[in-house]
Amino acid sequence: MPSPQPTPVPSEAAARVRRNTFILAMAAGLAGLMFGLDTGVIAGALTFIKEAFSADDRTLEWIVSSLMAAAAVGSVLAVFIADKWGRKGTLVVAGILFLGGTALCSLAPSVPVMIAGRVCLGLGVGLAAFAAPLYIAEIASQDRRGGLIASYQLMITVGILLAFTSDSLLTPGGHWRVMFGVLAVPTVLFLLATLVLPYSPRWLMTKGRREEARTVLLTLRESAEIADEELSRIDGQLAQQETPGMALLLSSSSFRRTFTLGIAMQMLQQFSGINILMYYAPVVLGRMGFTATQSVWSTTALGVVNTLATLVAVALMDRWGRRSLLSISTFFSAVAMLGFGTLLWIGATSLSASIAAMGCLILFIAAFAVGQGPLPWIICSEIQPIRGRTFAVSCSTLASWIANWLVSNVFLSSMAVINDYGVFWCLAAFNLTFFIVGLLFVPETKGCSLEDIEQKIASGVRLRDAGQ
Repeated sequence: MPSPQPTPVPSEAAARVRRNTFILAMAAGLAGLMFGLDTGVIAGALTFIKEAFSADDRTLEWIVSSLMAAAAVGSVLAVFIADKWGRKGTLVVAGILFLGGTALCSLAPSVPVMIAGRVCLGLGVGLAAFAAPLYIAEIASQDRRGGLIASYQLMITVGILLAFTSDSLLTPGGHWRVMFGVLAVPTVLFLLATLVLPYSPRWLMTKGRREEARTVLLTLRESAEIADEELSRIDGQLAQQETPGMALLLSSSSFRRTFTLGIAMQMLQQFSGINILMYYAPVVLGRMGFTATQSVWSTTALGVVNTLATLVAVALMDRWGRRSLLSISTFFSAVAMLGFGTLLWIGATSLSASIAAMGCLILFIAAFAVGQGPLPWIICSEIQPIRGRTFAVSCSTLASWIANWLVSNVFLSSMAVINDYGVFWCLAAFNLTFFIVGLLFVPETKGCSLEDIEQKIASGVRLRDAGQ
């Protein structure tokens, strides 16, 4: 007797699920908008801060990098906050820190107060960068997870673009305090949005709150049967793994593999050179003969490219898959950094050289945004086991911010030691390294459930074979 065919899911239910999931993902993704705004605003304000406080290059490096150092601390604190108050609670705390940091930076009477404001912003960014991708990964269905997590990266690029645009409009008047002050509006909106988010069903399950988890899943899945099946899979994972965090890392070789890959991907993303352009693009372009106004508007143009290319990434992430996009991204990023470094080595400042330089930077930004930008966040959220997910994502986020801090803290000094072209050749080498790591170790997780990925890795298969 033939087995009965599954009942088709009503289109109304599917539409409701897509709508609910999208709304929640966008609300959490506003953390990315704040990330982009708070990290991008410094590019346009830096010249005026230097004049206002008579700051030297080393002081400017500390003003810029203090946010990243604080974000590293925030990513550690996020483990404890996310475990106690959930991913939602972590985002609420981040919103409060964003608001305090914005006030301090816009009103700062001195460098120490400016750095204190940047530290507040950094703590908020560290918390948000940890919690938002994790929250989205845990509420999304497996067929839409990649695109929705990529939307977080899209919000970062939108935030950077808005910050660059605001900086460009305010630059003629030198209104650097207003550059920071206008961020209060999106900060309040973000804080209000986080207050209405439901808790992640997987976090609720780790706390024994099964009925609450089921209630949330019923709004995010097409039927009660699908929700109950997912709850059963989570139950199975929680029953099999009794050792969380560091103890799991010491006892499980499969966890050590995913843990190491997560850290490697996050650090290589930062060593690609993206944040050098986000923080110091006007300085870099000044080396090619651009005027101050040309540099700021060219930086804004890079922000536009970043946003458009991230839109492409969102559209392709669940179609082309992770591995293909990562290979394309890292290869062309390496080519672009090598080309830009070579132009600096030649020392050309003609119009054609300036056009070629912008072409290299545009190629790099586009290539980065299509793959390197969103993929470390997506894959790090997908490959970690449920018991070690909070710990592993926090550690990989910490590694990301340490690398970010290192790059931003030594960039200007490094140019004085190995020259500007030497810095960009080193960045090209890091991008090539990421290309090789992607080919050898990164799995294709498109369309795979988090539970299936975990089971394959636990069974001992190679990391690159743990997906499709």
